[in-house]
Amino acid sequence: MSGGKIVSKGHHRKAGAPHAEIECLRNFKKAIPRNAILYATLEPCSTTGRTGPCTNAIMEARVRRLVIGATDPNPLHAGNGIALLREAGLQVRTGILSEECTTLNEAYNKWVVTRLPFVIAKCGMSLDGRLTRAPGGSRWITSTAARRHARQLRAQVDAILIGAGTLRADNPRLTVRGWPGAKQPWRVVLSRSGSLPPRAYLFTDRFAGRTIVSGDKNLEVVLRELGTKEITSVLIEGGGEILGQALDQRLVDKVQLYLGPMFTGGPSVTFAGAGISATHEAPKLKDIRYEKIGQDICVTGYPAYDGPRSE
Repeated sequence: MSGGKIVSKGHHRKAGAPHAEIECLRNFKKAIPRNAILYATLEPCSTTGRTGPCTNAIMEARVRRLVIGATDPNPLHAGNGIALLREAGLQVRTGILSEECTTLNEAYNKWVVTRLPFVIAKCGMSLDGRLTRAPGGSRWITSTAARRHARQLRAQVDAILIGAGTLRADNPRLTVRGWPGAKQPWRVVLSRSGSLPPRAYLFTDRFAGRTIVSGDKNLEVVLRELGTKEITSVLIEGGGEILGQALDQRLVDKVQLYLGPMFTGGPSVTFAGAGISATHEAPKLKDIRYEKIGQDICVTGYPAYDGPRSE
């Protein structure tokens, strides 16, 4: 920002690509004005990985003032970049909109510390907690607008995970259609038997090469394997057994539920897990947001786990 106006922007497009700070500096294509301020949601990196350290590029560009939202949780960087920039004489302010910036990077923040992906549980459900309607007629519980809203979430994750039952029953595409320019996430199918319909969309469409079938493994093991592939975020879309297993094992970091205005009495329960032995052990949502989408309600929140973990 210079003279109260935004003069350049940048964002980190993918692993191995220039970081946001580098892209922003390159996009300006001029000498940095003395009154310019560089704003970063995350502390600039200070070590060499797939790219060079952003701290060096910032100093070489003669940036004089920097505002940083959140400190990098990566142990290799945490606080080091800020210290280096201050030692070089830059004016550095930190902690500006820290909570908001941390939320923007919530998937990376978890993965870089634990090497486990950030897990979002998403589903469209009826008011009586069902994923399905009675046989016959339309299978949709939520509106077209709600389903389009949900596809936007797909465009923000690295992988989408479903169970074999969902694949057989719904033959989903799990694509980000309707959001031009969005990268197609990996599509992961959990199957104990490995017996899946070979003509399913996931195996025959143009994204078939981005479909992974995972065998008879514990869900946490599958997620850890995905983390080794630098998959930082996973969207679980069903079915009820997979959603329940993820919740029982405390693997869900965030939920995004779409409630349709109907009671279906359908056969598939939304979170068909082992459940809890006492009410005080129930996972509870925090930082809850509600959004009305047509006649549907989108509920977003972060589970807080108090009781013992189910295996």
